[in-house]
Amino acid sequence: MILKILNSALILVAVFMGLKQGYAMLTGKAEMLEMFSKWNFSKTAVMINGAVTIIAALLILFPKTFVWGNFLMAAGILLIICLHLLDKDLKGVAIEIPFLLLNFAIIYLQHPLSKTP
Repeated sequence: MILKILNSALILVAVFMGLKQGYAMLTGKAEMLEMFSKWNFSKTAVMINGAVTIIAALLILFPKTFVWGNFLMAAGILLIICLHLLDKDLKGVAIEIPFLLLNFAIIYLQHPLSKTP
């Protein structure tokens, strides 16, 4: 029971962060545009990435799409990690790794409302 409560809290954190960052990308916040522009992402590409991030965050909420949402979110984070590594920006990588591990931990713990034990 405690594990389900902990996992629910982790899911809410992941969803909140996904929605927050996705909204920042979708609306074209200056910080996001600046970060992605160094990797030659256009404003439209950043907005599409934001929409995908929001969709992934929402998919995490439902048991049937839980794994797909987590994998999609992890793929987006992994993309950002790889782009940071191309720039040899280890600080940026270090910031992103906990969020990637959060998605993997949530997948391991499974959705708290799923029927599987």
